[in-house]
Amino acid sequence: MTAFVFPAPAPVTLPLAGRPALFPVGRVFCIGRNYRWSPDEPARPPEMPAWFMKPSGAVVPAHGLLPYPPATGDFCHEIELVVAIGRGGFDIDPAEVESHHVWGYAAGLDLTRRDLQLQAKRAGGPWEAAKAFDHSAPCTPLVPAAVCGHPRQGAIWLAVNGIERQRADLSGLLWPVPELVAMLSRSVTLAPGDLIYTGTPAGVGPLQPGDVVSGGVADIGRFSMTVGDRAGFNPPRSLN
Repeated sequence: MTAFVFPAPAPVTLPLAGRPALFPVGRVFCIGRNYRWSPDEPARPPEMPAWFMKPSGAVVPAHGLLPYPPATGDFCHEIELVVAIGRGGFDIDPAEVESHHVWGYAAGLDLTRRDLQLQAKRAGGPWEAAKAFDHSAPCTPLVPAAVCGHPRQGAIWLAVNGIERQRADLSGLLWPVPELVAMLSRSVTLAPGDLIYTGTPAGVGPLQPGDVVSGGVADIGRFSMTVGDRAGFNPPRSLN
Protein backbone atom coordinates (compact mmCIF):
# COMPACT_ATOMS: atom_id res chain seq x y z
CA MET A 1 0.00 0.00 0.00
CA THR A 2 1.29 3.47 -0.91
CA ALA A 3 1.77 5.75 2.08
CA PHE A 4 1.08 9.48 1.99
CA VAL A 5 3.69 11.84 3.44
CA PHE A 6 0.85 13.53 5.34
CA PRO A 7 -2.88 12.74 5.61
CA ALA A 8 -4.69 13.37 2.33
CA PRO A 9 -7.18 16.24 2.58
CA ALA A 10 -10.86 15.40 2.74
CA PRO A 11 -12.67 15.79 -0.59
CA VAL A 12 -14.64 18.99 -1.20
CA THR A 13 -18.35 18.21 -1.38
CA LEU A 14 -21.69 19.97 -1.74
CA PRO A 15 -24.99 18.83 -0.24
CA LEU A 16 -27.94 17.91 -2.41
CA ALA A 17 -31.36 19.47 -2.04
CA GLY A 18 -33.61 16.95 -0.29
CA ARG A 19 -31.15 14.05 -0.43
CA PRO A 20 -28.59 12.73 2.06
CA ALA A 21 -25.88 12.07 -0.56
CA LEU A 22 -23.02 14.47 -1.30
CA PHE A 23 -21.69 15.75 -4.64
CA PRO A 24 -17.87 15.54 -4.91
CA VAL A 25 -16.51 18.79 -6.34
CA GLY A 26 -13.78 18.62 -8.97
CA ARG A 27 -12.69 21.76 -10.78
CA VAL A 28 -14.47 25.12 -10.80
CA PHE A 29 -14.79 27.00 -14.09
CA CYS A 30 -16.12 30.56 -14.11
CA ILE A 31 -17.51 32.40 -17.13
CA GLY A 32 -16.95 36.14 -17.47
CA ARG A 33 -20.10 38.32 -17.41
CA ASN A 34 -22.34 36.56 -20.01
CA TYR A 35 -25.28 38.99 -19.60
CA ARG A 36 -25.83 42.37 -21.22
CA TRP A 37 -24.66 45.07 -18.82
CA SER A 38 -25.89 47.98 -20.95
CA PRO A 39 -28.57 48.35 -23.67
CA ASP A 40 -26.01 49.17 -26.36
CA GLU A 41 -24.23 45.82 -25.99
CA PRO A 42 -24.98 43.23 -28.69
CA ALA A 43 -27.52 40.57 -27.83
CA ARG A 44 -25.13 37.99 -29.26
CA PRO A 45 -21.40 38.80 -28.95
CA PRO A 46 -19.22 37.70 -31.86
CA GLU A 47 -16.89 35.69 -29.62
CA MET A 48 -17.38 33.25 -26.78
CA PRO A 49 -16.81 34.73 -23.30
CA ALA A 50 -13.57 34.51 -21.36
CA TRP A 51 -13.29 31.96 -18.55
CA PHE A 52 -11.06 31.39 -15.54
CA MET A 53 -10.81 28.90 -12.68
CA LYS A 54 -11.04 28.73 -8.91
CA PRO A 55 -9.72 25.89 -6.73
CA SER A 56 -12.26 23.38 -5.48
CA GLY A 57 -11.44 24.51 -1.94
CA ALA A 58 -13.01 27.89 -2.70
CA VAL A 59 -16.43 26.19 -2.79
CA VAL A 60 -18.34 26.47 0.49
CA PRO A 61 -22.04 26.11 1.40
CA ALA A 62 -23.88 29.39 0.86
CA HIS A 63 -25.13 30.06 4.37
CA GLY A 64 -23.92 31.51 7.64
CA LEU A 65 -20.79 33.65 7.82
CA LEU A 66 -19.08 34.96 4.68
CA PRO A 67 -15.51 35.85 5.69
CA TYR A 68 -14.20 39.18 4.45
CA PRO A 69 -10.99 38.22 2.60
CA PRO A 70 -7.56 39.71 3.36
CA ALA A 71 -5.55 41.92 1.02
CA THR A 72 -8.51 43.86 -0.39
CA GLY A 73 -10.58 46.95 0.20
CA ASP A 74 -13.08 46.20 -2.59
CA PHE A 75 -14.81 42.87 -1.96
CA CYS A 76 -17.55 42.38 -4.59
CA HIS A 77 -20.48 40.04 -5.20
CA GLU A 78 -21.54 38.31 -8.44
CA ILE A 79 -24.64 36.07 -8.43
CA GLU A 80 -24.57 33.16 -10.90
CA LEU A 81 -26.34 30.00 -12.05
CA VAL A 82 -24.07 27.03 -11.30
CA VAL A 83 -24.00 23.94 -13.51
CA ALA A 84 -22.79 20.62 -12.07
CA ILE A 85 -21.28 18.12 -14.51
CA GLY A 86 -22.17 14.46 -14.00
CA ARG A 87 -20.60 12.96 -17.10
CA GLY A 88 -17.42 14.28 -18.64
CA GLY A 89 -16.15 14.46 -22.17
CA PHE A 90 -14.06 16.25 -24.75
CA ASP A 91 -15.46 18.30 -27.66
CA ILE A 92 -19.01 17.73 -26.50
CA ASP A 93 -21.86 18.35 -28.93
CA PRO A 94 -24.03 21.21 -27.56
CA ALA A 95 -27.12 19.16 -28.42
CA GLU A 96 -26.01 16.46 -25.96
CA VAL A 97 -24.99 18.66 -23.03
CA GLU A 98 -28.28 18.70 -21.15
CA SER A 99 -29.33 15.13 -21.87
CA HIS A 100 -25.96 13.46 -21.21
CA HIS A 101 -23.61 15.69 -19.21
CA VAL A 102 -25.39 18.06 -16.79
CA TRP A 103 -26.11 16.48 -13.41
CA GLY A 104 -27.81 19.45 -11.76
CA TYR A 105 -27.91 23.13 -10.88
CA ALA A 106 -27.41 25.54 -7.98
CA ALA A 107 -27.16 29.22 -7.15
CA GLY A 108 -23.67 30.49 -6.47
CA LEU A 109 -21.52 33.53 -5.81
CA ASP A 110 -18.37 34.36 -7.74
CA LEU A 111 -16.75 36.64 -5.16
CA THR A 112 -14.03 39.01 -6.30
CA ARG A 113 -11.28 41.18 -4.83
CA ARG A 114 -12.04 43.91 -7.37
CA ASP A 115 -9.03 46.10 -6.60
CA LEU A 116 -6.69 43.18 -7.24
CA GLN A 117 -8.56 42.38 -10.45
CA LEU A 118 -8.11 45.95 -11.69
CA GLN A 119 -4.42 45.81 -10.85
CA ALA A 120 -4.10 42.57 -12.82
CA LYS A 121 -5.91 44.07 -15.80
CA ARG A 122 -3.61 47.11 -15.84
CA ALA A 123 -0.52 44.93 -15.62
CA GLY A 124 -1.81 42.34 -18.08
CA GLY A 125 -1.41 39.69 -15.39
CA PRO A 126 -3.46 36.68 -14.26
CA TRP A 127 -6.61 36.97 -12.15
CA GLU A 128 -5.92 34.26 -9.55
CA ALA A 129 -5.24 36.73 -6.72
CA ALA A 130 -8.56 38.44 -7.44
CA LYS A 131 -10.68 35.33 -7.89
CA ALA A 132 -9.12 32.21 -6.36
CA PHE A 133 -9.09 33.05 -2.64
CA ASP A 134 -10.62 31.09 0.25
CA HIS A 135 -14.45 30.99 0.43
CA SER A 136 -14.74 32.76 -2.94
CA ALA A 137 -17.32 30.39 -4.46
CA PRO A 138 -20.29 29.89 -2.10
CA CYS A 139 -22.92 27.54 -3.52
CA THR A 140 -26.40 26.39 -2.53
CA PRO A 141 -27.31 22.68 -2.37
CA LEU A 142 -27.39 21.11 -5.82
CA VAL A 143 -30.73 20.23 -7.39
CA PRO A 144 -30.64 17.23 -9.77
CA ALA A 145 -31.70 18.01 -13.32
CA ALA A 146 -33.98 14.99 -13.01
CA VAL A 147 -35.94 17.05 -10.47
CA CYS A 148 -35.73 20.62 -11.77
CA GLY A 149 -35.24 20.06 -15.49
CA HIS A 150 -32.94 22.40 -17.39
CA PRO A 151 -33.88 26.01 -16.54
CA ARG A 152 -33.90 28.32 -19.54
CA GLN A 153 -35.80 31.14 -17.88
CA GLY A 154 -36.50 32.43 -14.39
CA ALA A 155 -35.23 35.19 -12.14
CA ILE A 156 -31.62 35.50 -10.99
CA TRP A 157 -31.22 38.16 -8.29
CA LEU A 158 -29.13 39.44 -5.39
CA ALA A 159 -29.80 41.94 -2.59
CA VAL A 160 -27.61 43.50 0.08
CA ASN A 161 -29.32 44.45 3.36
CA GLY A 162 -32.68 43.98 1.63
CA ILE A 163 -31.88 46.36 -1.23
CA GLU A 164 -31.80 44.68 -4.61
CA ARG A 165 -28.63 45.15 -6.65
CA GLN A 166 -28.74 42.48 -9.33
CA ARG A 167 -31.72 41.11 -11.27
CA ALA A 168 -32.03 39.44 -14.63
CA ASP A 169 -33.65 36.42 -16.25
CA LEU A 170 -31.85 33.22 -17.18
CA SER A 171 -33.18 33.73 -20.70
CA GLY A 172 -30.77 36.69 -20.83
CA LEU A 173 -27.66 34.48 -20.81
CA LEU A 174 -25.73 35.60 -23.88
CA TRP A 175 -24.30 32.10 -24.27
CA PRO A 176 -26.66 29.40 -22.90
CA VAL A 177 -25.52 26.44 -20.84
CA PRO A 178 -25.17 23.93 -23.72
CA GLU A 179 -22.85 26.25 -25.63
CA LEU A 180 -20.80 27.15 -22.53
CA VAL A 181 -20.24 23.49 -21.65
CA ALA A 182 -19.35 22.66 -25.25
CA MET A 183 -16.93 25.61 -25.39
CA LEU A 184 -15.10 24.50 -22.26
CA SER A 185 -14.94 20.90 -23.47
CA ARG A 186 -13.04 22.02 -26.56
CA SER A 187 -10.26 23.37 -24.28
CA VAL A 188 -10.23 20.77 -21.50
CA THR A 189 -11.71 17.34 -20.99
CA LEU A 190 -14.57 17.91 -18.55
CA ALA A 191 -14.99 15.41 -15.72
CA PRO A 192 -17.75 14.39 -13.31
CA GLY A 193 -17.75 16.78 -10.36
CA ASP A 194 -16.76 19.87 -12.34
CA LEU A 195 -18.77 23.03 -11.58
CA ILE A 196 -19.40 25.84 -14.06
CA TYR A 197 -20.37 29.30 -12.80
CA THR A 198 -22.16 30.70 -15.86
CA GLY A 199 -21.72 34.50 -15.54
CA THR A 200 -23.36 37.38 -13.70
CA PRO A 201 -25.87 40.13 -14.55
CA ALA A 202 -25.21 43.85 -14.20
CA GLY A 203 -25.18 45.42 -10.75
CA VAL A 204 -22.10 43.87 -9.16
CA GLY A 205 -20.93 45.91 -6.20
CA PRO A 206 -18.95 45.98 -2.96
CA LEU A 207 -19.72 44.23 0.32
CA GLN A 208 -18.91 45.60 3.76
CA PRO A 209 -18.52 43.85 7.13
CA GLY A 210 -21.95 43.21 8.63
CA ASP A 211 -23.78 43.25 5.28
CA VAL A 212 -26.43 40.59 4.75
CA VAL A 213 -26.18 39.35 1.17
CA SER A 214 -29.08 37.27 -0.13
CA GLY A 215 -30.03 35.98 -3.53
CA GLY A 216 -31.36 33.16 -5.61
CA VAL A 217 -31.84 31.58 -9.00
CA ALA A 218 -35.34 30.69 -10.21
CA ASP A 219 -36.59 27.64 -8.28
CA ILE A 220 -33.05 26.26 -8.04
CA GLY A 221 -31.79 27.77 -4.80
CA ARG A 222 -31.74 30.71 -2.42
CA PHE A 223 -29.20 31.82 0.15
CA SER A 224 -28.45 34.40 2.83
CA MET A 225 -25.00 35.10 4.27
CA THR A 226 -23.57 37.73 6.61
CA VAL A 227 -20.22 39.31 5.78
CA GLY A 228 -17.68 38.97 8.58
CA ASP A 229 -15.18 41.47 9.93
CA ARG A 230 -11.98 42.38 8.17
CA ALA A 231 -9.14 40.29 9.58
CA GLY A 232 -5.53 41.21 9.04
CA PHE A 233 -6.42 43.72 6.32
CA ASN A 234 -3.47 44.94 4.28
CA PRO A 235 -4.32 47.26 1.36
CA PRO A 236 -2.98 45.95 -1.96
CA ARG A 237 0.26 47.47 -3.13
CA SER A 238 -0.11 49.65 -6.21
CA LEU A 239 1.50 48.33 -9.38
CA ASN A 240 1.74 51.79 -10.97
